[in-house]
Amino acid sequence: MELREFNNQVHSPPDYPSPSLRFQTVPDQDTSAVQFDWASPTEDAEDSKEPRNLRELPLHMGLKKALWQVQQMRVPVVSSSWNVKQSQTFRRFCEVANYILSYFVLWKRGIQKIGGHFGGGVQSYFLFLRFLVILNFLSSLLIAAFVLIPSIVFRSMNLNSTIASTVNLTDEEICLQYDPKPGALLVFYTFILDLVSGTGFMEYSYLFYGYYDNSVTESNGFSYNIPLAYMLMAAFYFLFCLICMIIRMGDTARLVVVMGGEAVGGYSMEVFTGWNHGLQGDFETKAKQNNLRHRLQLDLEEERLKKKAASLTLGKTVSLYALRVFLNLVVLILIGATFYGIAQATLFSQSMKLTGFNGLLLQYLPSMVITASNFVVPLLCNKIALLEKYSAGTTIILSLLRVVFLRLVSLGVLLYTLWEQITCKGEISNNNCKPCHYNYAQYKCWETRVGQEMYKLTLFDFLITFATLILVEFPRRIVVDHCLCKLTQLVGRQEFLVAPNVLALVYSQTVVWTGAFFCPLLPFINTIKLFIFYYCKKTTLFQNCQPATRNFRSTTSNFFFMLVLLFGWTLSSMVLLYSVTKIHPSYGCGPFRLNTAMWDVVPGAVNMLSHTSKEFLFYIGSEKFSIPLFLFSCVLLCYVHALTSVHGKSVTLLKSQCKLEQRDKQFLVRQIEELNAKVQKKQHEPQQPQTETKPLYHTETQWNQHYNNAFDLDTDT
Repeated sequence: MELREFNNQVHSPPDYPSPSLRFQTVPDQDTSAVQFDWASPTEDAEDSKEPRNLRELPLHMGLKKALWQVQQMRVPVVSSSWNVKQSQTFRRFCEVANYILSYFVLWKRGIQKIGGHFGGGVQSYFLFLRFLVILNFLSSLLIAAFVLIPSIVFRSMNLNSTIASTVNLTDEEICLQYDPKPGALLVFYTFILDLVSGTGFMEYSYLFYGYYDNSVTESNGFSYNIPLAYMLMAAFYFLFCLICMIIRMGDTARLVVVMGGEAVGGYSMEVFTGWNHGLQGDFETKAKQNNLRHRLQLDLEEERLKKKAASLTLGKTVSLYALRVFLNLVVLILIGATFYGIAQATLFSQSMKLTGFNGLLLQYLPSMVITASNFVVPLLCNKIALLEKYSAGTTIILSLLRVVFLRLVSLGVLLYTLWEQITCKGEISNNNCKPCHYNYAQYKCWETRVGQEMYKLTLFDFLITFATLILVEFPRRIVVDHCLCKLTQLVGRQEFLVAPNVLALVYSQTVVWTGAFFCPLLPFINTIKLFIFYYCKKTTLFQNCQPATRNFRSTTSNFFFMLVLLFGWTLSSMVLLYSVTKIHPSYGCGPFRLNTAMWDVVPGAVNMLSHTSKEFLFYIGSEKFSIPLFLFSCVLLCYVHALTSVHGKSVTLLKSQCKLEQRDKQFLVRQIEELNAKVQKKQHEPQQPQTETKPLYHTETQWNQHYNNAFDLDTDT
């Protein structure tokens, strides 16, 4: 029989003993369509009353897609309760609302473009800038609603007001003299000088503390206490800023905990998750590659320094620590000299009285010294930090901490010098402070003078930033692009360093917090300033800068920046509390001009309340309420600490399990490599010749229990 006859016959499929599913026998049924019960849920779904996750189903992608489409259409088929329908409707409404509100997010596309070209580190700076813009804008609305708009309305309507006096003015008539209004005829350029320095017509305006009165407006049963509103405005302003910072710090801290900081993964995190898939352009891609290469080099350098530090002898260790102590002393001397220079510049500026342009330079002398010190001293500290032989990460953190200390404490030195001049170094019995309880001869309205100093610091910071953009950054880019000499190519374009720019924003915001009580419109001025800063920084970023080779992770850096901002808020709060409770307010200006202390307006307002309200407030401030509240807070803190420790142990256990899984995978990979080596070795070995061969007629005529006629011998031949 010919072989083609075998092909014409119909045979059942062979039954090979194989574990593979594709060779297993299938029951007699129509397999042309997938049999799946779409309407009836599984037992697990009925028990849990939740749809089963499609990722858990052992189905191919086409079937999963079809199942997902059916699940989307199951709403009218499956009987659902009214609550489920309402929750789905509310969820869809929230999704649509979020989609619509996303178009109103400030600078959304611009910040996304920055992140695509320069990475998440530079993007974090602009996100922080946007946060400060929104914070200052909302704070401006709060100040306008409490103080500014009521003062403008009451002053324009000439409503009746009663002035509350709590001090005896028999011996203080001289202290009431305060008239900053300029004369009728002035040279034109004096208006510009007054605008820049905050004097003249700017001093007696709604911009500063001294223009607000201490009236209690009453009209048709309506009463509004301007001093109380001014005090509550300051309290709500600082409390609102604190709440916003805590919320943002909570979000960033949650990301840091989820990411695990830099302790998880090590080199694997850099290699497998360090790439930014949102980068656009070849230049940005190469910059990111160089950045990853640099970070890996830093990691290797840190490991090398750790091994070198572990192998140091006792003598070398002592000499290294002695060198670090000496360099720290040098840094402290530099910072101390800076503080001394700021104090002397402030004393000289406050003691001398000049007019015209020389007077303007004299008024800006403390601002110039602070700005110059914030530029020069950090450069010297960075050079000194390189000699301390720390790791790269420790060097950066140490330099940043020194810069933060320098910026914030320099502002504190300026304020401390002003307080010494205002309060006669705390000696009220001094001849300069005896009649008015403050240095009236030099500071007729000391609150406005403090507000003017903060106003000049804010304005000078803006002018320096804008001048640097025009006079330094653009010329440097032009020279580097058009000059081919080795020096310019070695210098290259400037790098956009995230940490110094963010610390500059923190310093600016600290100045605003410090002066907001004495200059109520300062948050609004800072909003306009930061709004212009965004476009200036964005322009110089794309036109003049190149991506930095050394930067922070965006998650950890955001938390660090918010922590530094919280330190600035703490410093400003201490200044406010000291001014409100300890220093006597000016007699001739401001809403607290007739009080012995600014805080006296709050007890006076409480005494005007009803008996029930006063008893309630006194109960809240008594030990009967504070002690149970303290105990409850302790119990709550203990519970949170216990919960955190449990979660920490769970995270540690999961990390250890991940490490064990990695070791298991490495073990399996080694086993596979060994088996592959053995198989390849057997394949390369020469095969032994067969000693026994079966004749041709010994070929099996049975195949899968079927008789094969093609292998019958031809008996005719």
